[in-house]
Amino acid sequence: MSEFRVRYSYLPQQFDNVDDLFEEIKKFIPTGDFTLGAPLSEFEGRFADLIGTRHAIGVGSGTDALKLPLKAVGVGHGDEVITTANTFIATVGAINEIGATTVFVDCDDTFCMDVSQVEAAITERTRAIMPVQFTGEITDMPKLMEIADRHNLPVVEDACQGILASIDGKRAGTWGIAGGFSLHPLKNLNVWGDGGVIVTDDDDLAAKLRLLRNHGLQNRDEIALLGYNSRLDTLQAIVGNWLIGDTHNITQKRIDNAAVYDAAFADMPGITIPPRRENVKRVFHLYIVFAEDRDALYEYCLEKGVEAKIHYPIPLYQQEGLAHLGYKAGDFPVTDRHAQSIITFPTDQHLNREQLDIVIQTVRDFYAGK
Repeated sequence: MSEFRVRYSYLPQQFDNVDDLFEEIKKFIPTGDFTLGAPLSEFEGRFADLIGTRHAIGVGSGTDALKLPLKAVGVGHGDEVITTANTFIATVGAINEIGATTVFVDCDDTFCMDVSQVEAAITERTRAIMPVQFTGEITDMPKLMEIADRHNLPVVEDACQGILASIDGKRAGTWGIAGGFSLHPLKNLNVWGDGGVIVTDDDDLAAKLRLLRNHGLQNRDEIALLGYNSRLDTLQAIVGNWLIGDTHNITQKRIDNAAVYDAAFADMPGITIPPRRENVKRVFHLYIVFAEDRDALYEYCLEKGVEAKIHYPIPLYQQEGLAHLGYKAGDFPVTDRHAQSIITFPTDQHLNREQLDIVIQTVRDFYAGK
């Protein structure tokens, strides 16, 4: 089927009326302010306000938004960083880029790090912990911060999927020394390409991050340290400024759509909804449930015009590119179970009730026919 009744990517709808955005870009081009320009400063200020931090630093990608804070807190070659086994490759990529070694712990059924396993993974080489706010859920950060503080380890949050997620009212990205966010096109707040933002309340760390993202340049003629070329393009910041005012509405719409799914799936044979902790605001970058006979359901959905996804069918720690870490199949049984049983349904802000009902009825029909 070439066209889905319920598609997954919403980008054509999100950017189907951008005449006013083009006007902003047209006004910007003659300024020549293409690198670290005024629109970027504006976006950084608005993003800091959105998350509730003193500083926001725009960088070239979500991966860099994880890599640079690790670098800034002193993680380097031969060090270990603890993270969760079911994350996207960018988490591990960021750790690898600074020469550190990834140490995995398993997840739990919230899709986030099983914090009860962290302490046993700490060694004399551990230099940081990187929880992942996967799917728009949030790790048990109060418990994790107790462990990190006890061992004097910095926490850098991978909040790339967690804009506006919170636990006990405290937002993702604000628990540790720094948090990294992605502006990738399919994130809840996005731009027209790669981009990322680092948030922190630490003034000294923020100053170091601003150096690291711009070659270490103190000014045009003085180099304070060896850094990277990882600036969020000013042009992309214009796109971010155009959309950031809608972030709360986008988030609420996703939450509302997820609630429709949850109500329908709650008593549906074959589907199990993940735990929904009352003190957590989850923002549903991904809407994932557990499904019996998942692979057959997935194929049935595609056949019936529902563009479902699987995040992810092969556990990250079992990928060929990570074989050097030395893990073997079965080391992380919850991650393995998820890879065999989870399915993702579209839940974005542009879906209407009819489309949600199509998804629900398609799942119902599949299990009714078994």
